[in-house]
Amino acid sequence: MSADRGTSGRAGGAGSWGARERGSFTAELAAGLPALMLLLFAGLTAVDAVTTKAGCVDAAREAALAAARGEPGSTAGSRYAPAGADITVTVAGDRVTVTVRAPVRSFGARLPRLSVSGTAVAAVEPGSPGPLP
Repeated sequence: MSADRGTSGRAGGAGSWGARERGSFTAELAAGLPALMLLLFAGLTAVDAVTTKAGCVDAAREAALAAARGEPGSTAGSRYAPAGADITVTVAGDRVTVTVRAPVRSFGARLPRLSVSGTAVAAVEPGSPGPLP
């Protein structure tokens, strides 16, 4: 008889434990969801920043090579630059330096605004008419 009481007491305890935990997953999800969304937005912004950085480096390289050959560097760079990019071509002696700076689109209103840049340097080619910005 005492064995039956112990078994029924254990079953009653397990039933009451399950009733106390009802809804805890929903509460934990509601508390953790904003943090999960912030991490998702930050991750997407980071991926976009890396893509924009690669575009800036490509645009700077093309603009520097074009300017070193005597072609307009800004025009060549704008074909490869990300949207909203600012292209700066500087000629100093026999070197052409191009810097491309572009804003990164952030996927959250609360995330800070970012901008990335890419720089390339090219030597002026001999016999060219001269570097053009």
